[in-house]
Amino acid sequence: MKIIYPLLISSIAGLSTVLGSLLIFLKIKKEKINSFIAFCLSFSLGVMICISITDLIPNSYFIVVNKYKFLLGTIISIIFFLMGYILTNLLNKVIKKRKKTGSNLYRIGILSMLALMLHNFPEGIATFMASYQDLGLGITLGIAIMMHNIPEGIAIAIPIYYSTNSKGLAIKHTLISGLSEPLGALIAYLFLSKYISMITISYVLLFVAGIMITLSINDLLKEALSYKKEKMVTLGIVVGVVVILINHFIS
Repeated sequence: MKIIYPLLISSIAGLSTVLGSLLIFLKIKKEKINSFIAFCLSFSLGVMICISITDLIPNSYFIVVNKYKFLLGTIISIIFFLMGYILTNLLNKVIKKRKKTGSNLYRIGILSMLALMLHNFPEGIATFMASYQDLGLGITLGIAIMMHNIPEGIAIAIPIYYSTNSKGLAIKHTLISGLSEPLGALIAYLFLSKYISMITISYVLLFVAGIMITLSINDLLKEALSYKKEKMVTLGIVVGVVVILINHFIS
């Protein structure tokens, strides 16, 4: 019975991504659609870059350096970050080949889903382990994760919806990403509880940071700018960064 609450907390935190997908139900005027998409894409890249720079990279880097000392720790951290960069480029090529007739938006939506699944998986492990040891700490962590999972849902749902015109597909892909969080929690309990450490989670998060920053700069920013709505792009990035900074402050 002790695992019920940790699993429930990680599930609620993960599935909060679906709340972000509800933006697809907004009725946007036809002449405003390009501005809306440009804003959402730039908002998403602001969220991803800010999470990476203010959370994933520094926290993970210091854990790795603390274990291996400065030089070796820095090299290891760079290697895992670059692995994320390389994987993103490989996935880009694969998706382009398989979806030759699709738009850039669809490809970006799929890449965002994969990146955020990888991000949510270790989050699920962390939430579960924290809740298992201290329910109060787990609830606090779960709320903090919910706060930034909602904008992550936007990063997946908006590109997929506006490239396929399918609300079902947009919600399904957002749901799949969110489910990786309780899946991480379940795997942690069943198989990995004896082997999970802060150092292994740090490796994964450095890898994820490489994916998210590469995706943001190479794909999200390029696509957002293609709509020629520079003011909306700037506004979206600023709002995305502010949302994550506020989340850090209140958590």
